[in-house]
Amino acid sequence: MQGGAILAVLGLYRARVVQMIRGVLGRDPAGFRLAVNVLIAFLPAAVIGLLLEKHIERLLFGPGPVVLALAAGGVYMILLEAWRRGKFSMVRSSHAEIGIDELTPGRALVIGLMQCIAMWPGTSRSMMTITAGYIVRLRPAAAAEFSFLLGLPTLGGACAYKLFKDIANDGVAGHVSIFKTLGIAPVLLGIAVATVSAAIAIKWLVAFLNRHGLAPFGWYRLLLAAALLGLILGGIVVID
Repeated sequence: MQGGAILAVLGLYRARVVQMIRGVLGRDPAGFRLAVNVLIAFLPAAVIGLLLEKHIERLLFGPGPVVLALAAGGVYMILLEAWRRGKFSMVRSSHAEIGIDELTPGRALVIGLMQCIAMWPGTSRSMMTITAGYIVRLRPAAAAEFSFLLGLPTLGGACAYKLFKDIANDGVAGHVSIFKTLGIAPVLLGIAVATVSAAIAIKWLVAFLNRHGLAPFGWYRLLLAAALLGLILGGIVVID
């Protein structure tokens, strides 16, 4: 699924990816700045993720932490959208919204640090990076675009790391790799379906954000948290 999402982002934002490649090769100053900003935003999660991966799995993969993250994220998104629209005039930023080309390294670092919060199961990486974009005053479409571009090294690195572990541990303590469990053809089919689904979802999300903002997603998370809590208390869903 992660591989499919990565391919979808590469396809939809291929012009930006090419721009960053040209920048790294010294042919596009704006592309180089964007590549540097993506790298800066990626590093905090790369470092903290490697250091805390086992602790996160041990402490936070449970029903209580997951439901709490869903509910807290919903409230956070509703309040942040209200702030962006000026409903909290006493604390609203006076700075105008900017595009992705105007993003500074300092603002990119803020987005990267907030991405680390998404290591808490139930939080959502996209939620944290898009809302971080709001906080540093990116326009909604620009916040979503940077979030997806940041997902290329973040999800790509995580996908490659877990795939390597899966293959390397094949046959160890009874572990069987995904390719032996499912077969190569089903895995490739899954990637293809995930690519198409992710591309449709990304295009819809960006259009929806531009029209309606974050609040509807916040209410959805609150409803989902309430439903999940009810299913857990009823013994219908079990999170190990």
